[in-house]
Amino acid sequence: MFSANPTRRQVLRSATAAVALPFLESLGFRRFASAATPVEVPKRIVFLGFGWGVTEESWYPDKNVPGADYELPDGLRPLARHKSDFSIVQGLRNKFSVEGHAGSTWWLTGANPYAQPGQSYCNTISADQVAANEFGRFTRFASLQLNHSEGNDSSGHGPGLSLAWDASGKPIGGENGPLATYHRLFSKDSMPIEHRRKLIAQKRSVLDTVLENARSVKRGLGEDDVQKLDEYFDGIRNIETRLSKDEKWMDKPRPEAPFGEPNSSLSGRDEIKMMYELMVAAFRTDSTRVITYRQPVSSLLTSIGNKVAPHDMSHYHSTRGEKLVCSQVRDSTQSALLAGLIDQLKETREADGSRLFDNMVLAYGSNISTGHNLTNCPTLITGGGAGINLGKNIVVEKDTPLCNAWLTLLQGIGVPAQRHGDSTGVVPAMLS
Repeated sequence: MFSANPTRRQVLRSATAAVALPFLESLGFRRFASAATPVEVPKRIVFLGFGWGVTEESWYPDKNVPGADYELPDGLRPLARHKSDFSIVQGLRNKFSVEGHAGSTWWLTGANPYAQPGQSYCNTISADQVAANEFGRFTRFASLQLNHSEGNDSSGHGPGLSLAWDASGKPIGGENGPLATYHRLFSKDSMPIEHRRKLIAQKRSVLDTVLENARSVKRGLGEDDVQKLDEYFDGIRNIETRLSKDEKWMDKPRPEAPFGEPNSSLSGRDEIKMMYELMVAAFRTDSTRVITYRQPVSSLLTSIGNKVAPHDMSHYHSTRGEKLVCSQVRDSTQSALLAGLIDQLKETREADGSRLFDNMVLAYGSNISTGHNLTNCPTLITGGGAGINLGKNIVVEKDTPLCNAWLTLLQGIGVPAQRHGDSTGVVPAMLS
């Protein structure tokens, strides 16, 4: 048994156990640790996006009651126990996003799809990847892109492979469902290190040959073809970066999984719940500090017994009735799942005794408010790691760029971004 104030000898004698156990204040670990070099707890950022928006009448708080004294609407009522620890930001919009079926395609980028003359589609870097460029060098995965397991177009998200877009505006693929995410985080590589080194060397050799041939082709090309080839070079550089990352981490084994392999048949509500648990596990093991999750809606509705087609649900204004009820139940279910995630973030302790919740920021929302309405993007912000003014109904000027909110979060966690997308500055009302 430890005494209330363990001696140095007692702590040293139990050093092997101390590695596996959390720092227990009652055993004096906080005081012991503070005498040595302080533990630097990393900052993290999460973006949770869903398709088809929300029920406008019952998700948004009353705009006429800004501040902390607003009444929690029915759609957010499952979050009541966390009311002082999240804020709703109203009035945000991606002004260039004019496609009602584009879902989350431009949610984190704020890009103008028609910015390139002669092209009807383009994108730019997403906010998560701006953070990944700053924090990614410290972790095995610069960022994690998590996806639902029901297919790209079935939950109102629109074009893209995840919520993430790289510096060239190209989509970044994600892990589809809990099982793929689990193996990405925790499955051990059985290939010997020397074989892995040879494999990386072979891939580099192939890249060198491809680059040499591409450069020889570039001479004499027209302007449009040169631009296409430059984009190709960007892709090659991205592969080179990933190879360097693999090489750096190849002799560092993946962490032990905190729980068993999830069932491959999880879907809807159970899938989201498991994905939230995997996010917390990814942060606890410092496997990454940046996560996006493009959540399912179709399978969520099925899992809670709703039979209304998801797209029809989002157009409840025309007939209301069953469609409206379905939309409201969807909101409540999503809020209940989010409340469970916030519970986990508050319960998880860092090395310095603080909560995981205190060292991260999480944005939850959609690019669509409802139907084809792209104004007042539903936006909920939680987490104590970015200096955000929590517990408030924050109402900003109508059509304030959504990217102003993303810039506020990025700067709040220490990313030295001066602008993002179509931002015009930070949102002062979001800052505590």
